[in-house]
Amino acid sequence: MAVTFTAVSVRFPLVVDEQPISSNEWLTVPQVAERLNIRITKVHRLISEGELVARRRDGILYVPGELVTRDERIAAHIAGIMTVLRDNGFTPEQMLQWLFTVDESLAATPAAALHGHKAREVKRRAQALAW
Repeated sequence: MAVTFTAVSVRFPLVVDEQPISSNEWLTVPQVAERLNIRITKVHRLISEGELVARRRDGILYVPGELVTRDERIAAHIAGIMTVLRDNGFTPEQMLQWLFTVDESLAATPAAALHGHKAREVKRRAQALAW
């Protein structure tokens, strides 16, 4: 079941996007830490350094579950994609919008495509946004 909500961006706390983001699973910071087998403080650092993107709702940070695999890893290429999008001027909210907007040619959202053989293609598309 997909969970959809609109929330305030983590790095730009005054930016609110009216567009809901649909993720199959929203994880709290402690849940991300448990899934990655790391400390909660490291998850906060990953978010603040832009390696993960999160949303704040009712004072709680949530990370889309698609960005964190069940085998203790962050999804392939996500840190690089976050860097490319940030360098292109995307806010964290816009990054989430891009990651969770269905791309017909991928037959999925970029976030979902990160878990298959299309991960490199998602990264190429993020890089192409600069041109």
